[in-house]
Amino acid sequence: MSEYVIGLDGGGTKTKVLVADRNKEILESFLAGAINYNGSEKERIDRNMQTIFQTILEKGYANKDCIGICIGTAGISNPLVHQYIKSNIDLFGYSCPVSIVGDHETALVGALLQSEGMILIAGTGSICYGRDEKGNSYRTGGYGHLIDDEGSGYAIGRDILSAVVRAYDKRCEATVLTKLVLDYLNIQTIEELIRYVYDPGHSKKDIAKLSVLIEKAYRLQDQAAIAIVDHCVSELMELTKPILKVMKEDCSIAVSGSILLKNQDIFDKLCAGMKKEHPLVTITKPKKDAAFGAVIIAAGLGGTI
Repeated sequence: MSEYVIGLDGGGTKTKVLVADRNKEILESFLAGAINYNGSEKERIDRNMQTIFQTILEKGYANKDCIGICIGTAGISNPLVHQYIKSNIDLFGYSCPVSIVGDHETALVGALLQSEGMILIAGTGSICYGRDEKGNSYRTGGYGHLIDDEGSGYAIGRDILSAVVRAYDKRCEATVLTKLVLDYLNIQTIEELIRYVYDPGHSKKDIAKLSVLIEKAYRLQDQAAIAIVDHCVSELMELTKPILKVMKEDCSIAVSGSILLKNQDIFDKLCAGMKKEHPLVTITKPKKDAAFGAVIIAAGLGGTI
């Protein structure tokens, strides 16, 4: 077996695993369990990590032939996470260089196929990350739904629910979002909605899922929906501003996450706003995903650019 690299993109519920040759041609691709140690108990994540590397070995890729491993996942600010991940890799006898980075970093490299530039991510949460030509990195946002994540799917879902209850109390005008939310959740009353929101079995992801409703309401010219979309775009632009101050004025910004990739209205308004305030900046959709970004980083560890 010839030399190869491994790239992992650890999401909230699953991990995408890529095995590629040193020229970054994909040899294997499969999905595995989550590897975010901050999102589940250690024993479960350890098992998922070990399953990944056991699967790679079982597919015939010898550990001695691996020239680089890159793992992109959330939660790496916890120093213990690096230790946990490295310990699981060591169990399988890998001696190659290993890079453990935030998933925003692998997303940037995959999106632009280079390490320089910016990425604005708005999915369940939100974050902006950039790296300049000198290799300095910068980050804004991404501090979680309780204190941050403005412009995200969660924030939109929360604002939709707020508009619904405010309209119910007649604190603001009636909104089509009320019927859209009740129909989406298959419930009849505001009382049922409140029980749904505060049910311990429901998470921030369940609130974020409601963000899909904003597109229809916005296109119906619903005033509450228009205000929510405008606020979302404004907050996402705010995320970029501190980083743009230290980047080249003609830098590229890749956008990622369901809010920016699946909601054309938000994407278009963001592009229009950025063009007005930063005319030389280029907004682009990802060329490749974060798992491929991990492959690029891993190949660099093995001496391949």
